[in-house]
Amino acid sequence: MKKFSVFIGVIFISVLSGCQKSSTSLQEKVEIGALLSLTGNWSSLGITSQEAINLAVTDVNAFMQQKGNKLSFSATTFETKLETALAKDGINAGLAKKIKYFIGPQSSAELAVVKPIADANNLIIISQGSTASSLAVAEDGIFRFCPGDVVEGPALAGSMIKDGKKVVVTLSRDDEGNKGLQQSVGKAFTALGGQTDALTPYTAASPNITTLLSALKTRLQTHIASQGADKVGVYLASFDEGADIMAQAAADPIFSSVKWYGGDGIVLSPALTANAQAAAFAASVGFIAPNFGLPATAHPDLSAVAAAIKAKTGLEPDAYALAAYDAVWVIARTVESTRSAGNDYTTVKNIFKTESAKYFGITGQTLLNAAGDRSSGVFDYWGITLEAGKYKWVFRGKSA
Repeated sequence: MKKFSVFIGVIFISVLSGCQKSSTSLQEKVEIGALLSLTGNWSSLGITSQEAINLAVTDVNAFMQQKGNKLSFSATTFETKLETALAKDGINAGLAKKIKYFIGPQSSAELAVVKPIADANNLIIISQGSTASSLAVAEDGIFRFCPGDVVEGPALAGSMIKDGKKVVVTLSRDDEGNKGLQQSVGKAFTALGGQTDALTPYTAASPNITTLLSALKTRLQTHIASQGADKVGVYLASFDEGADIMAQAAADPIFSSVKWYGGDGIVLSPALTANAQAAAFAASVGFIAPNFGLPATAHPDLSAVAAAIKAKTGLEPDAYALAAYDAVWVIARTVESTRSAGNDYTTVKNIFKTESAKYFGITGQTLLNAAGDRSSGVFDYWGITLEAGKYKWVFRGKSA
């Protein structure tokens, strides 16, 4: 495989601390920490991200060796299961190992918990999956290599309007990222002339699905009577528990009379296709969910990198996972530059922004906005279909 420069996710590198006095004191071996969900919610992203990071580390080390550069990188994964307590444990474990660069965590709820620790310890964190606008803070050490909810929300709202929807009832899991998506979609839909009816976010740990669906049914009956079922939609911002919600919704024809939309937390989820009731329901209501899309002009190494990740994991890597690969490269270029420019925290953050702006990776150009988040992006829409007796995710189109 051709080696090239790309970087990903939330990473810790041992060389970024205020205790180093000069560029000559930089360590030659740099460890990156990855905060990933490997067995919990959204584990499909965690598993593919881990392999993307490992692959990038191999490619970066080969590149450095070819240049005659003595820097070498390694990666250590800390399992989070998408749980905030485990994410906090992971970053603290990384700190104990003097890791200063992290890739991840995947969700905004986890990122909100680890941010104070990162701020207090001059860490660089690169998330490949967090989207909450509440975490968009200028001048901190948090960077996000995917478009935030301020980009995703308007894109999906525009698609709803194009579908002829006049009213959308929104519901979400009670966490930073999904609530942010619910609010962003609703605000954008209203701005485009639609009517948004937002339900109170449901408890993340163990949602009372019966109560949730009862409230949703009441709202739907009102709007269907006023507008007609074809003018009404449901937006669900969730993680894998969305499959359980749709499985229970399948029992009532009111829910299947309107089109459903989802957030990026459930798109391509194996939990949905593995749940026959939920998958059948999703297929019947034309359910679609957005995924961060790759640029129209693909990077020449995209197919090779994606194939290598799938061969190892059995899963097709999406743009979020591939952003983790890119993050590793940007980190490596940052570490290399700090050897001559100095490694105080402000300098490192500025160098990271500069290297990110110059970099064109697997996911395209990694331009960041003032808050350190990816400044733009297109979205691929995915839905569910039954093929050869099995439910599977299929590409349905792109956002405008």
